Amino acid sequence: MGSSQGSGRVTAPEPTIAPIATLAHRVLSGEIVLPKYQRAFVWEPEQVLYLLDSVRRNYPIGSLLMWRTSDRRLASGHEIAGLTTVPQVSGAPVQYVIDGQQRLASLVGAMHGEGARWRIGFDLAREEFLYLTEETPAGAHVIPVRDLDSAGSMMAWVLRDKPTDEHVRRAQALSDQFRGYQVPVVTMLEVTEEDSARIFERINSTGTRMDIVDLVRAGTWSNDFDLKEEIEQLLQVLDRKRYGRVDTKTMLRTISAAAGLGFSTKSIQDLRRLDRAELQDAVSEAGKAAARAVDFLFTQIRTPRAEALPYYNQFAVLVELFRQLPKPSADQYAAIGRWFWLTASSEYFKGWRESQMTADLDAVSAFVTGQATEIETGAGLPRDVLWQRTQFSRANAPTKLHVLLMSYEKPVDLNTGQSIDTDKALAGQNDKQFHHFFPRAFLKRRGVSAARANVCGNLIMLSAITNNAISDSPPSVYLKDLIDWHGEDTLRARLRTCLIEEDAYQAALRDDYEGFLKARSRTLHARLIDLIGSAAEGGADSRPEITSIDAEEAVEPDPVPDDAEPFDRDSVD
Repeated sequence: MGSSQGSGRVTAPEPTIAPIATLAHRVLSGEIVLPKYQRAFVWEPEQVLYLLDSVRRNYPIGSLLMWRTSDRRLASGHEIAGLTTVPQVSGAPVQYVIDGQQRLASLVGAMHGEGARWRIGFDLAREEFLYLTEETPAGAHVIPVRDLDSAGSMMAWVLRDKPTDEHVRRAQALSDQFRGYQVPVVTMLEVTEEDSARIFERINSTGTRMDIVDLVRAGTWSNDFDLKEEIEQLLQVLDRKRYGRVDTKTMLRTISAAAGLGFSTKSIQDLRRLDRAELQDAVSEAGKAAARAVDFLFTQIRTPRAEALPYYNQFAVLVELFRQLPKPSADQYAAIGRWFWLTASSEYFKGWRESQMTADLDAVSAFVTGQATEIETGAGLPRDVLWQRTQFSRANAPTKLHVLLMSYEKPVDLNTGQSIDTDKALAGQNDKQFHHFFPRAFLKRRGVSAARANVCGNLIMLSAITNNAISDSPPSVYLKDLIDWHGEDTLRARLRTCLIEEDAYQAALRDDYEGFLKARSRTLHARLIDLIGSAAEGGADSRPEITSIDAEEAVEPDPVPDDAEPFDRDSVD
């Protein structure tokens, strides 16, 4: 592809209309090309029938978006709906289908396709489309849809079985409708590489986003290399470790960095310039490093699952770090851990700009080569009020950090003294072991809002059995019961594993919720600073605070959502 930069403005698209029969013939002739995207054909049979019925009723089925170019930028196949299309002539203009691929493939398949998937008929008596099977074959009043493109073939089929006049009329009307039905076609003319990428990422088709992974897959595809399959192999590295999966774009970042390009979208686009051997080497290196990164996260950070990571972008950096540094020393392992806790404690990776990506890559290189003893980062330290204000929601990063802090302490149940199964607790959809230290029902009686009751500082890990026993009792009541059963020293020791120290414990005995939150927040913050260690020397004031993003800089948001509703657990408190 060309190296010109996108200007932010492209030539105005060219709008036209075209009969679907003509569009189908242009696909088969090779003039219109279906790129090899991640979703080659995913529609269910019912969706195809629904589309055909919309055409019959003259309902709009939406416009098609094409990209006309003489530059072979996107890999494409020569088969659709079981039919072989005509290969494109080198240098001849071609139109890629950018949006509407599923609809166009369905129409071509229904009118010309081969195989069981495309044995579709129309029942003239019931006036509905159906799939032809041994139980419902084409017959006296059921005509094959593939004959609708030819009035002669269609009428020959209908007339052979002495149809009624009404059936003949319906058949003729259906054939006329399919041969004459037109759809809007918007054609993009020659655009730059950067503009084409932006257009791809912004297009949505029936709720399915066409993203950078699709674009790069198409641009790197060959008969012996499919980026989708290579990413799947990388994700299977995580599967074999029983670590779960990060998203495909994160894995694409790791491949791009392993190829010596970087983490950004622009770097990812440049993968299309590499040959197959270079791409395969990058995938192989990323896979080895991903396995090392998982081992580090499991053993050093105690995150047994990918979904427990505050930000997937952290994983991309870790993979590149372990690619460049396969065998860190003990001191380097400790520094990597400090980097993890520091970057997890701010919103640094939530809005990851290209300038940050470049700085982070440079910091990794400086650390690996011994120029720095810490992995420098622009991440800022949070204030301890974070835990008093942030809603506990398993989808947001502060909650994930809070959960990791609790898990790191190896918490035990306040009543039984048994270790909490933190592996199960860290599963993304498992909220069974997270409970409110001050029961919500009790706080509601005190006039505390649901949002205030659900802040991170009020959540601990607790077995469901113990939580049910506590029910909606005030802390002053259930804590004294636990003292009577197990002794105060034992209770204090168990509370410390839940990051509840003496000042928070005393506030709870007084049923002082605000005092408890402040005291526990200080403990959580102090524990975080301990984990960050020397990476935080100089204090929070020496580090830039994360502020609003400059509107002129491209933002790279982490795929982990940060705006989910607070979770609503099933337990009684």
